[in-house]
Amino acid sequence: MRRPRVPPMLSDIIQTALFACDRVVFDSRTACPTCGSSLSGYDTKKKQFAVLLDEKGRHPVHVVVKRFACRECKKVIFADEPFYPGTRIGAPVVDLCVTLSGTMPFTRTAAYLAEAGVAVDRMSVRKFARYRFGDIPTADVFGVRLPISIISLSTLSARLGEGGCIEGAEALAACGFPSAHRAPLYRPLTTEERDERDEEHSKEEREVQEPHDRR
Repeated sequence: MRRPRVPPMLSDIIQTALFACDRVVFDSRTACPTCGSSLSGYDTKKKQFAVLLDEKGRHPVHVVVKRFACRECKKVIFADEPFYPGTRIGAPVVDLCVTLSGTMPFTRTAAYLAEAGVAVDRMSVRKFARYRFGDIPTADVFGVRLPISIISLSTLSARLGEGGCIEGAEALAACGFPSAHRAPLYRPLTTEERDERDEEHSKEEREVQEPHDRR
């Protein structure tokens, strides 16, 4: 498979958006989502948000998320954070996987992201594409549909300028997250939907990987 061509400006937008969240702190949560009771601080966790790539190697992007303990039901709860339920990578990266895999095979999506400077393996792309994350807003950028979350984060970073730090609330708003603990925005595909999609993508991947006949 030939390396996909990614416009340099597009790579800059994507990498700027994801790097803008490096070391951002998410520490806001008003009440327990289970019983509605008040919360007290518990601890903080460092979570991997993305992995960027360049000629020097891999560069993880981490965020810091505070955890709270419910004073009534004793559950430990994360602050509002830009992660979809059940995932371990930032929502904008998932948005990229879902959006791009809607127009190209999983293998090519992973290769396209790598060329743009974002590390996501093919199986992760496939896993995310199997879920329905609701409607992911997109816009056309250099002929490619990009998630609005990526565009918003990149724009926010540019407005702050070099050395500026994004606040957790700003990052959440840019990612479209009024609350990370709302009802999940996705549902698993049915068996029929999953088999149909897998068969379609397997066929596309075979067509991409098969060499053209030389005459």
